[in-house]
Amino acid sequence: MKKIAKTAIIEDGAIIEDGVEICDFAFVGKGVKLSKGVKVFQGAQIRGDTTVGENCQIHSYAVVGNFPQDVSYKGVCGELIIGKNNVIREYVTINLPTLKQDKKTILGDNNYIMAYCHIAHDCVIGNNVIMANAATLAGHVEIGDFTVIGGLTPIHQFVKIGESVMLGGASAVSQDIPHFCLAEGNRAKIKGLNLIGLRRRFDRKDIDALKKAYTIIFRSDKPLKEAVSQVIQEIQNDKVEQFCNFILETKRGIPYDRKKKEN
Repeated sequence: MKKIAKTAIIEDGAIIEDGVEICDFAFVGKGVKLSKGVKVFQGAQIRGDTTVGENCQIHSYAVVGNFPQDVSYKGVCGELIIGKNNVIREYVTINLPTLKQDKKTILGDNNYIMAYCHIAHDCVIGNNVIMANAATLAGHVEIGDFTVIGGLTPIHQFVKIGESVMLGGASAVSQDIPHFCLAEGNRAKIKGLNLIGLRRRFDRKDIDALKKAYTIIFRSDKPLKEAVSQVIQEIQNDKVEQFCNFILETKRGIPYDRKKKEN
């Protein structure tokens, strides 16, 4: 059974599956599909060509699926795809994509997006991501699985953030952050591995291999790509290979400080 408040506005053409609850003064546009178990709280808006997966929560005054904030927008945009079990808290904004790239803004499964966060056009967010209050993503940003973004942290357009990354609160991220790292600061720089996050997911063998790889790459005097090549030859580990490939493929660069030589 659907539970739709009398004061909610549902445009003709919206697809509302059984088990959806829509509270007072919410708005659901004609291109929207709400899957089983979705709850739309008071005053929330869902617009555009937007699909919301099962058991998501769209909290009060969030605006999901509005037009991209892009000066080239001329009235036509792509689709917003939201996976299952996401919590989208108060005043969050998630924009439709432009037609410049893959014509999709994507939010995976099991993400927790706290109040006042912004996810811009053409962003791709994985699964089990946490965005703390007022974290903001510019256009075309990619976020890997199990990453945590601290509150008040902005991320520059086209930046890629890897899997299991921890970004400190009030950081400003303008370059790519590899898988498994911890970064913070304005501008954000890599400070080490995200060991707390890694211990929750990986066994000691993988963590030890990543520690060794990190030391060679970021704590030696070798040029970055030369150090990565050494790691690939010396350490045979799937997680290390993933870590190294990210660094080799970066287009915006990796923000880190060389270890200062001791006198």
